[in-house]
Amino acid sequence: MLKFCSLYSGSSGNCLFICSNKTKILVDCGTSLKKICEGLASINSSIEEIDAILVTHEHTDHIQSLGLISKKYDLPVFANLETWRAMPNQKEKIHSKNINVFKNDMDFKLNELTIHPFSTPHDAADPCGFTIHNGKKKISIATDLGHINNNILKQLEKSSFILLESNYEPELLKVSRYPFVLKRRISSSNGHLSNIDAR
Repeated sequence: MLKFCSLYSGSSGNCLFICSNKTKILVDCGTSLKKICEGLASINSSIEEIDAILVTHEHTDHIQSLGLISKKYDLPVFANLETWRAMPNQKEKIHSKNINVFKNDMDFKLNELTIHPFSTPHDAADPCGFTIHNGKKKISIATDLGHINNNILKQLEKSSFILLESNYEPELLKVSRYPFVLKRRISSSNGHLSNIDAR
């Protein structure tokens, strides 16, 4: 068994849930602890059942309650070195035994799950996506992408499920009231994926 649920997704906060026979993990904790607990309760799970947290990158909408959750529930957190360096305020809340460092493009294990972090193009310290494999099925997560490249396509191959985030229409973005600097950031090659490019 390998199941996925998006608890929250968007600029107001991101948190994903993956469940296998023996392991339950969160990917990112970008909203409040209360909302994450409510989201888990809505799928008949709870924060007490979580085994670990994976972090894609250090932007606030992905790590808002990371340190609090790890500290309160004694949860191990996995992120790459540059991401740890980019979120010192969250890191200082986390017990040293729960700080785990992975390298992009190198597998690591969480119980029966094999996790493969891969680099993604986004304006963060060292952003990544994940493939998660239980020996039978593979789930792939690729959020906050400025563009798709061959390495990402390779990582997504043979997935039973893919979460691919896209979040704007180019023409609507052009005429929106967003400041020009924000429009440029969103549409850049290290910003976000347009709905057109995601097709």
